[in-house]
Amino acid sequence: MTRPERLEALHRLAERRVLVLDGAMGTMIQSLKLDEADFRGERFKDHDRELKGDNDLLNLTRPDAIEAIHREYLEAGADIIQTNTFNATSISQADYGLQALAREINRAGAEIARRAADRFAEETGRPAFVGGGLGPTSRTASISPDVNDPGARNVTFDELREAYLEATLGLIEGGADIVMVETIFDTLNAKAALVAVREAFDEAGVELPIIVSGTITDRSGRTLSGQTPEAFWNAVRHARPFAVGFNCALGAKDLRAHVAELARVADVKVSAYPNAGLPNEFGGYDETPDQTAGHLGGWASDGLINLVGGCCGTTPDHIRAIAEAVKAAPPRTVPTVPRRLRLSGLEPFEMQTFHNQAA
Repeated sequence: MTRPERLEALHRLAERRVLVLDGAMGTMIQSLKLDEADFRGERFKDHDRELKGDNDLLNLTRPDAIEAIHREYLEAGADIIQTNTFNATSISQADYGLQALAREINRAGAEIARRAADRFAEETGRPAFVGGGLGPTSRTASISPDVNDPGARNVTFDELREAYLEATLGLIEGGADIVMVETIFDTLNAKAALVAVREAFDEAGVELPIIVSGTITDRSGRTLSGQTPEAFWNAVRHARPFAVGFNCALGAKDLRAHVAELARVADVKVSAYPNAGLPNEFGGYDETPDQTAGHLGGWASDGLINLVGGCCGTTPDHIRAIAEAVKAAPPRTVPTVPRRLRLSGLEPFEMQTFHNQAA
């Protein structure tokens, strides 16, 4: 299928049922127990910094391992697999001295996922889609890195925009069907990403669906930069995304109320891919596939979601159970929201119009 044909199929499928996203890439990479030599490969054997932990670099040094993970998620029932590019911006890759390779890493990540999706579709007759992942970067435009200097910043809006533009162009070149701006803890970072995505669409001559996914960092119900779910939606709705939602940080039990708030106010599809519960004292995740699927199946039955999957700690077994749990539920009905002035600070603001009855 061509990209336009895939996008048409994606929209048709999303109207019929809840779409299934894949699970955690990092969890699966950790299970492989790769060593420094795996990350370096032949190409980077003499690089002057330690590279173990740079999961995105595996797109260049161990593409076979990444493609095998994508295949496992597809076989588990995922409709959309996300590229292994969470930290593939030049800003994040600078930690490893590899910032010059950002576009190449993104392009390779999309090519690997595209290859896995196309092979799976050809073998099974079931369409599979590639979501190009844009992570939050390792810096924040809204919060000072220095507690003694609230006005200090370690990145500018334009630096973020340029890094996201380069990454997005790589994802488009590699064959992504969707652009996923995800794990947003700072909405200003996301705004830079959304500007860059539109610039990339113009430069590449394509228009792809966008999924915008924030993260609620604790039980306060706010992003790290302080916004409530509705305020977050007001801040990003101008991008006209295919879907908006939350991922990471919390497990499904604690995330439900915040997804429900988005489902109430968002006049687009709603996505959710929570962690497999909260991390334990060792940083691992104990929630079983049946437990995670039980929560998310309830969300689907209650009409809260259009796309669902898993984040940290989730595996193909989690995705298999989730796909089974949501398969009979219809997708959430996207509401018609009255046209009003809606603004966002940390809290949402909506201007109501009142008529003088005595007039």
